Amino acid sequence: MILIADSGSTKCDWILCDNSGKAPIRIKTKGLNPAILSKKEFSEILNKSEALNEYKDIVTNIHFFGAGCGTKKSQNKVNKILESYFQNAKSETSEDTMAAIMATTKEPAVVCILGTGSNCCYYDGKTAHLKSPALGYVLMDEGSGNYFGKELLKTYYYKQMPKELRLLFEKDYNLKEKEVVKKLYKSPTPNKYLAEFARFLFKNENHPFIKQLIMGGMNTFVNNHISLYNQELKTVPLHFVGSIAYYAQDYIQLALSKKGLKASSFIKSPIDNIIKQQSTIN
Repeated sequence: MILIADSGSTKCDWILCDNSGKAPIRIKTKGLNPAILSKKEFSEILNKSEALNEYKDIVTNIHFFGAGCGTKKSQNKVNKILESYFQNAKSETSEDTMAAIMATTKEPAVVCILGTGSNCCYYDGKTAHLKSPALGYVLMDEGSGNYFGKELLKTYYYKQMPKELRLLFEKDYNLKEKEVVKKLYKSPTPNKYLAEFARFLFKNENHPFIKQLIMGGMNTFVNNHISLYNQELKTVPLHFVGSIAYYAQDYIQLALSKKGLKASSFIKSPIDNIIKQQSTIN
């Protein structure tokens, strides 16, 4: 049995499949990002999944695509943990950009991820090329869930958020300063915590303040990330993957139009498209 995983920092989608023609088995767990989780924390998430425990002995091959898996060190870390848990399996780990690429294209293209975090790369048909380092939620990740979480919190505490939105924001979240500081500076996954606030954006996106906030984030993403690939985009299409990209696609298209660009596709979750192309990673 082949197990394919697409993991961000917030959630991990797993699909267990074989060549029998049966429908694949779908499993969800918390996100498994080796850059922010210790070996123990990573293993605990696996062990707590009843579904994974049920099938772990029949898995023979694992293809793991994940955030935080862009280095050989992180890939080796993940492979060792997975092969220790799935003792009859051989694991191969790649960064999440490869999952986004496989879900959108087999041809050269520029592919963007906008989920809990954000990223952008050029795929030449064989290899992904990043023109800027992925330095995570503290310095980068414009347009992502954790980026918008930071923006919402800042506008709330700086008293820039309109009163009617402040009341709704307070109703939806625990905004006691001690709690927020604890989550930001003592939680092992502050990026996941910040990304939880992104739900508020799309729940209230008809408000002009929210529209402006989303638009600003997408303009920043286009200017800081996509503009690095202007030369490539003269000849190849542009694709987007991730929940933020999917729900904010109108804003993204508007931000792109200012640069004379247009996105070719938006995919909420790449795992479904990856399974259709299983033969390419088998």
